[in-house]
Amino acid sequence: MNLPSFLWLWKIAAWSMGLSLFAYLLLGISGGWMFYRRKTQSSPPLWLRPVHYVIGAIMVMLVLLLLVIGLVGTLGHYGSLGHSYHLIAGLVTVILVLISATAASQISPERPRMRMVHIGTNIILFLSFALVSLSGWSVVQKYLP
Repeated sequence: MNLPSFLWLWKIAAWSMGLSLFAYLLLGISGGWMFYRRKTQSSPPLWLRPVHYVIGAIMVMLVLLLLVIGLVGTLGHYGSLGHSYHLIAGLVTVILVLISATAASQISPERPRMRMVHIGTNIILFLSFALVSLSGWSVVQKYLP
């Protein structure tokens, strides 16, 4: 494809990735706080759970934005996909984020295992974010002049 420079697209991707990692950190802190409160049998602040959900929803949107940017940018630059393992790392990350979000929406006293699915997925997501960040750095180096 004969398209203009994708530098602006990579800037959006860099910000989205940085904000996704920041959201993941905030989710870990707020989730840890809820876990601690549950284990000590004291109730967390009323605002904590809704804030956790909102940050989670923002992270889902950012990760989906990264998926679209990656697909559009790669197709626009190369004309095809699969030039590095970044595609696989990215798809795994997107899937894990969606599994985590789905499990979070299903957590209830009737479904206690959904909490374990949510927490377990988020632990694996740490490794996935690390892999997608490292592989993304090598991809970005290909696009920079």
